[in-house]
Amino acid sequence: MASVAAERDLGRGGTASRPRVAALLGRGPGRAIARLLAPAILVAAWWIASANSTSPYLPPLSESLSAGWHTWTSSAFLTDAVPSLVHLGVGLLVASAIGVALGVVLGRLRLLGEVIWPVLEGARATPAVALVPAAIVLFGIGAWTQIVIIATATVWPILLNTIDGVRAVDPLVEDVMTSYRIRPVDRVFRVILPAAGPQIMAGVNTAIAIGVVMIVFSEMQGATDGIGYMLLQQQRSYDIAGMWGTIIFFGLLGFTLNWLFQRFERRVVRWHYAQRARRP
Repeated sequence: MASVAAERDLGRGGTASRPRVAALLGRGPGRAIARLLAPAILVAAWWIASANSTSPYLPPLSESLSAGWHTWTSSAFLTDAVPSLVHLGVGLLVASAIGVALGVVLGRLRLLGEVIWPVLEGARATPAVALVPAAIVLFGIGAWTQIVIIATATVWPILLNTIDGVRAVDPLVEDVMTSYRIRPVDRVFRVILPAAGPQIMAGVNTAIAIGVVMIVFSEMQGATDGIGYMLLQQQRSYDIAGMWGTIIFFGLLGFTLNWLFQRFERRVVRWHYAQRARRP
């Protein structure tokens, strides 16, 4: 009877095989293949479309990959990629410290949050790229300019997600903490922050993507090294293949940072993922 039902389902469009396919793609190897399929198709299409290209502005992908490999396996990685990563890391650390601390305060003290919310909205609405000239005037051309710009641009998703996460703590948990007379410090570090952890991590994940974008822009305007500076110099010297190679390298760098953060997030809030896995 089961085989007859399966054949009947297959005759209606193959619905019986869909759960099996979904289960297969949900496993480790299947999930990896599914995630690599779209990039592989994109690279293959780009390779074929540009194979016979004679345009100086869109060279064959093979030339771009060769130029990028030559550039970023040489000393340029230490002189340009490493400073960019340091600026990004320090900027994100500063933004995380400010965003989480201020988010906890504003999430717990709702009246204070309502009072200063217009100021926060005005500051958030100001594009971080508009602060580049001011940062150059205040801090000069160098590392501090990049760090300030990255921190200013990335603090908002962390701050807003922290506020939402803190305010979303179950009122019953609040009552239990009050009943047991748990100290405010223990409330924050042992209850509030762990409960808001998934949303805070989501904010940091968004901040990383914003920070990667701000690296390029800030280094194009006020830096003497970095990936953005290298990209600008390649464009000015008409090293088009090298420019495309740097763009590809930058995309791979962003993908790698996101993958590493996902591994870190699963360790920090592993209880959250375990709870989601138990849901039907």
